[in-house]
Amino acid sequence: MSAISIDGVSKKFRLQTDKAHSVKELVTRRDRSTDHDSFWALRDVSFEIPEGSMYALVGHNGSGKSTLLRCMAGIYRPTEGQVKVDGRISTLLELGAGFHPDLTGRENVYMNATILGMSKKQIDASFDEIVGFAGVEEFIDSPVKIYSSGMYVRLGFSVAVHVDPEILIVDEVIAVGDAEFQRKCFDHLYALRKKGVTIVVVTHGLSTVESMCDGAAWLDHGVLQLTGTGPEVVQAYLGKVNAAEREEREAADTESRAEGLGAKEDVTIAKVEFLDEDGFSSRVGFHRKPLTIRIWYEAVRPVPSPVFGIALYSSSNVHLTGTNTKIDAFGTPTIEGKGYVDLSMDALQLTPGDYELTVAISDEFIQHNFDRREREWRLTVREGDSATPEGLMDLRGHWSAGA
Repeated sequence: MSAISIDGVSKKFRLQTDKAHSVKELVTRRDRSTDHDSFWALRDVSFEIPEGSMYALVGHNGSGKSTLLRCMAGIYRPTEGQVKVDGRISTLLELGAGFHPDLTGRENVYMNATILGMSKKQIDASFDEIVGFAGVEEFIDSPVKIYSSGMYVRLGFSVAVHVDPEILIVDEVIAVGDAEFQRKCFDHLYALRKKGVTIVVVTHGLSTVESMCDGAAWLDHGVLQLTGTGPEVVQAYLGKVNAAEREEREAADTESRAEGLGAKEDVTIAKVEFLDEDGFSSRVGFHRKPLTIRIWYEAVRPVPSPVFGIALYSSSNVHLTGTNTKIDAFGTPTIEGKGYVDLSMDALQLTPGDYELTVAISDEFIQHNFDRREREWRLTVREGDSATPEGLMDLRGHWSAGA
């Protein structure tokens, strides 16, 4: 059963244009075409969100994700098509949306919860939990205009998720909170999901889409590109993003070489090898046997403290794990010219099967990718000398007993 059905939805906005400054100008403009005065944020979007699922909308900024959320929430009326919603909706679309700056936190909680459909008795029963979750007990009787943006979003999120919604719509706002609050948010979303609440979220956190979302839809310039499972949509989206980046980089490199300036990026991935326990290159690894992932690079100029990272996927698109030199506290030295960085494992903990590897090199702050190759290398894992556990990963724990 579908909680939300989106059928041929299109949304057009009028763009700001210069106003007429005289009667003559107003008359002469009267018959002018308005085609260039409008913008289609969504074009013929159709898909369904199953009841009780966690569903993500992904795409670049300006792709129409937030517009579609507002159509689902009833804030926007589609220009064409229709949105059918089966359930009570709670929304968290903007920081402190609906908060009155001159009212206290307590007064805003009661006002917002009432707007979202809670009775005073229900609010009374949930008030301490709402305030405690937000962590604003000390300031609850102060005007919210003195709140920080983090306090705003914590209180707004807390109200939205405590009104016992059947459908919760969230637009990226939880990214504003600190790490501890983000963990609380995700834990609470997980608890709501287990209760059968349908959750629709816009997020740029693709790992969240892969690990937490049952389904996803990818929008590009208001046009639906793909729907499917979280991993399927993320991989398709990343594939297009990476292909576009490669084309842009190759074009820039061609232009730079034509000008005699050399390659644009400071360092690139030359190749990746898998080395067995004897140091020989191989496309096959063995369960519980040593394996080294060797990342060869080529740096055209000195690069201080670059970060080398990997992400590992199963053949069924499951993101298994990922790490990098910064996470593992390996201080990569300044690199220049050709060289390699190794990730060595004493005992490969993957169970037999086929796996795909993503490799990236970024700057020391992990703000810029010098080079990233998405799932470009394949590793086949076979049985080793010992029995193989179930699943994809070997926990390598030690059993003991006591009385």
